[in-house]
Amino acid sequence: MANIALRSPQFKYIQIPVSGVASAKCVVNIDGINRYTLIRNTTKNTTANFDISELARDYLDITYDSFFVPQTVIIITTLTTYAALNGVGTAISTVTFNDVGFEAYGTYEDGANPELPDNTILISKSVTNAVINRVTSTGGELESTQCLVPLGVNFDSVTTENRVTILYPTGIGYSGIVATMTAGVVGTQIFSQGATTILGYPNSVIARVNCTKYGNGNEITFINKFGVQQVLWFFLKKDKSMARKNEGYKSNTITYPNTNNPATYSITDAPNKVFNTTAKQTHKLSSGYYPEGLNDYFEQLLLSEYVWLKLESSTVRIPVKVKTSSIKFKSSVNDRLIEYTIDFEEAFDYINNIR
Repeated sequence: MANIALRSPQFKYIQIPVSGVASAKCVVNIDGINRYTLIRNTTKNTTANFDISELARDYLDITYDSFFVPQTVIIITTLTTYAALNGVGTAISTVTFNDVGFEAYGTYEDGANPELPDNTILISKSVTNAVINRVTSTGGELESTQCLVPLGVNFDSVTTENRVTILYPTGIGYSGIVATMTAGVVGTQIFSQGATTILGYPNSVIARVNCTKYGNGNEITFINKFGVQQVLWFFLKKDKSMARKNEGYKSNTITYPNTNNPATYSITDAPNKVFNTTAKQTHKLSSGYYPEGLNDYFEQLLLSEYVWLKLESSTVRIPVKVKTSSIKFKSSVNDRLIEYTIDFEEAFDYINNIR
């Protein structure tokens, strides 16, 4: 059973011989129910291909899960060739595909029909050996570890290529969860406050960031390219703003007294009325200083369609949209300290209007 990425095309095919076949039928069964039947007439000596990705993705119901268990669908795709046109007559051959579908995607470089990797933590690995340049307020070498990966961490090990790196704040209670894939089965692994690696995955490093100047940081959870929840901490400055919009109309405020007096109006009664007032809040978060090898985390955050924010002052996670539409990826050579500022718009109106 393959673990497939449903945000990218997934082609299922059956061979069409030189003669004897005129059509092919594709039956897509999702979570035990036949949901779709697709039929196409064929040409000889080729393959009949059916893209099932969007059909199956419609049945994913993505919500935040505190245990980091990903939402998936079980897909059984049955392809059958027929001697007659329009999928009728004698069945000639049948091929069946069994898959688990994730809210995942592959890039162009990943090629066709992307699948999830196996026997790994489902977080992108470092792509370079880049390290963090540390400078003081006067431009010299490191004077304080404030908001940087601590000195005790071996930077070569943190950012080595093909190593999973997780940055978390210091402080009591900051344990975490990551999603894993073992022998084709998705699972989770919890790590404690004092952990420096993920149990069972020696190619992982957990580095603690001390950023008490700005609090303990703000937690962003998003669905990454592997279709699982991933946490990304923003350690530095945060700003909150509000944008309001409404509609208006001009009202007649003239009143006609019963006594022998002319028409009049009250100066406290506004002729320009306002209605349908709504508002949205936006949170501007600064990431803190990340290794260059972790740029993929911010790329996947921008491409995610499911994002949740937990502010330091809050106990709940709220759905947000990434309002920032573009990002310039930084490098240690060009930019020394690598920091990103991203705007997150709350994915609901500030005034409750859920009816």
